[in-house]
Amino acid sequence: MRAVIQRVSEAFVSSSSKHFANISTGLLIFLGIESEDNEEDVRWLSGKISRLRIFSDEKGIMNISLSDISAEIMVISQFTLHASTKKGNRPSFIKSAPSEKAIPLYEAFLEQIQKDTGRKPKTGIFGDHMDVSLINDGPVTIIIDTKNKE
Repeated sequence: MRAVIQRVSEAFVSSSSKHFANISTGLLIFLGIESEDNEEDVRWLSGKISRLRIFSDEKGIMNISLSDISAEIMVISQFTLHASTKKGNRPSFIKSAPSEKAIPLYEAFLEQIQKDTGRKPKTGIFGDHMDVSLINDGPVTIIIDTKNKE
């Protein structure tokens, strides 16, 4: 499971099925699920993100987590995070989980992050074409991969 986490002052998503969601101060999480991911990845990643200290304290130091402030969460599914560009110029998405595996793990992640933070995340529509807009605060962008726990 791979996540690109952006600290935002606002973010918006709209989809081809006319879905719309937005958040103000918080985290925008692009979530990619690969074929080998499981519930353990869901729990580990959600816990890591909920405790990640990337909001500034009164001294301007990144020392506050999502759980410590009243920030919002938006989670957008993004299978392209597992693109392989090793051969040629056209990305391969062979490592990305098929929908029948990815959807239950995506939904489990949404439930787990809500449990870990006490906040219901806003979302896009899994598998739909989406337009995402954001104002990155900082900018702060963190990449986390459950297969490479740095």
